[in-house]
Amino acid sequence: MSGNQATDPLGLAQALIRCASVTPADAGAQGVLAEALEALGFTVTKLRYGEIENLFARIGTGGPHICFAGHTDVVPEGNGSWSAGPFGGEVRDGVLFGRGACDMKGAIASFVAAAADHLKGGAPKGSISLLITGDEEGPAVDGTVKVLEWMQANGQVPDFCIVGEPTNPTQLGDMIKVGRRGSVNMTLTVHGIQGHVAYPHRVDNPVHRLVRIAAALTAAPIDAGSEFFEPTSIQVTSIDVGNAATNVVPASAKLMLNIRFNERHSGASLASWVRATAERYAERFELDVSISGESFLTPVGPEIEALVGAVAAATGRTPKLDTGGGTSDARFIAQYCPVAEFGLVGQTMHQVDERVPVDDLRELARIYREVLDRLLA
Repeated sequence: MSGNQATDPLGLAQALIRCASVTPADAGAQGVLAEALEALGFTVTKLRYGEIENLFARIGTGGPHICFAGHTDVVPEGNGSWSAGPFGGEVRDGVLFGRGACDMKGAIASFVAAAADHLKGGAPKGSISLLITGDEEGPAVDGTVKVLEWMQANGQVPDFCIVGEPTNPTQLGDMIKVGRRGSVNMTLTVHGIQGHVAYPHRVDNPVHRLVRIAAALTAAPIDAGSEFFEPTSIQVTSIDVGNAATNVVPASAKLMLNIRFNERHSGASLASWVRATAERYAERFELDVSISGESFLTPVGPEIEALVGAVAAATGRTPKLDTGGGTSDARFIAQYCPVAEFGLVGQTMHQVDERVPVDDLRELARIYREVLDRLLA
């Protein structure tokens, strides 16, 4: 890393972990972060929506505008026994323990340390900002979505955003997420005619129809994948009839499914496909659709190249560009600007004894600093 001696992210990471900010509680976490950012010269805007605390902080007014996005909320501590307190921020043998250590209070602290180092050289040649929500682990309704709307209305949309999710499977430098699959949940309810099983001519069995629909939907792969995406996956998660009687044909049957899809599809196009398939086997049905997020892909360009170069310079590893895993708030940010995800190793996120090596925190800060140096040169 170029420049003066690195600012250490450990202290801020510990302070954030000591705030028991289990969604939707903030527990002072955003105040701790706001104080650290204001001390560096950032202008901090606190944005509360419903019961969720969010903040947007920026230093500089020109371009390019580089944003870091993350969340201070965490999942509950869980039912297991922690060897170190979940909200103690204890360091043991060079490892920081606590809920949010890797997902993702540690990454937030590393980015603040990186920004502090970059600013030692004077005002940025452009702008640095942070979009921090308290609603990523929850419904994701009053967090990033609302802050992005505010940013657009106030001329604060960045040129590039890095989301600090724990993207690395085993070691820092393994992987950068340049996109995510979309996710859509559907509930299909098929209606028939109830009656006695001994008189099949008087009934219309919805279970039979539903089984045929499920078989047709899963008979063949939806697609073969693409350059950056694995094949679209459909999973039937439940078939419910609610019929305790052995001699009664039920009046209706319900199927639930989830589809994780690549850039070849949209939530709407997949819903149309499921509806058309159902129409082949059932005359009366209802289809409820809930799209968690559309698929997106950030093409490789100067920003992704800068991030890859920064990771390689700090770790000696060339990260894989990947789109796997679940959803994140990047799915919302992608609607406004190019976005990539890079953070800590995610092996212990959401587990008892969530933890991160302190050396990884410091190395991540070096990577983020190098990204800022390259993009704001």
